[in-house]
Amino acid sequence: MVKKKKGKKESYLSKVRKEIKLVKWPSLKEVVKYSIATIVFCIFICLFFVALNLIMSWIKGMFV
Repeated sequence: MVKKKKGKKESYLSKVRKEIKLVKWPSLKEVVKYSIATIVFCIFICLFFVALNLIMSWIKGMFV
């Protein structure tokens, strides 16, 4: 077996720093836009399930 020479070992944190520099971070405008979209979506889903619950309760009340 031939052993390969190993170069200088990089520490874990230095590798993490290198990767973090490569990340394309969103702008403040994008963060606000996506946060608002997420909140609106959650409210929509919540209202959907509330309406579904009310409809099911109304249907159950008809047969009791």
